[in-house]
Amino acid sequence: MIPVSSRLENKIFPLHELEKQLKPLGYDIGGNWDYNEGSLDYKMADDDGYQFIRIPFIAQDGQLDSPGATVKLGTPFILTHKYQAGVEDHADNGVIQGSINQFQAPEDPDAEVPDKYVEKGQRLIEQVENILL
Repeated sequence: MIPVSSRLENKIFPLHELEKQLKPLGYDIGGNWDYNEGSLDYKMADDDGYQFIRIPFIAQDGQLDSPGATVKLGTPFILTHKYQAGVEDHADNGVIQGSINQFQAPEDPDAEVPDKYVEKGQRLIEQVENILL
C-alpha cells in the first residue's frame, strides 16, 4: 500500500455528489463499506494482481446508506491485491476468472505495487483533485 499525499484529505462532500462526479470515471464504492466508513475504488489494471486507487472516507453526517449523507475523505492510497495462483486455472476467460476472484480472499492484499502504477495512481488522484476541488 502506498499513501498518496493529496489535497482531498479531510475534505467533506455529500456522498451522492462524489458518486455523481466519480462513477463516470470508473470509481465505485468499495465492497468493504459499512454504515460509518467506506472507500471509492478505481481499478487501474489486473497485471499480476489487481492494482487499485482507494480513497477512504468516514461518515461525517448521517449513515452511508441514508440520503444526504456527507463524508470526510482520508488519505488516498494505491494498492495491489494478489490472488491465489491455481484457483482460476480452470477459468480461462476474464468473466469467469473475475467472478471467482471476487469471492476469493487475496493471497496478498497488500502486495508490492509496480512503479508504473504508482505514477499512474498519482496522476489519477490529481485528476480527482481537479474535478472535486
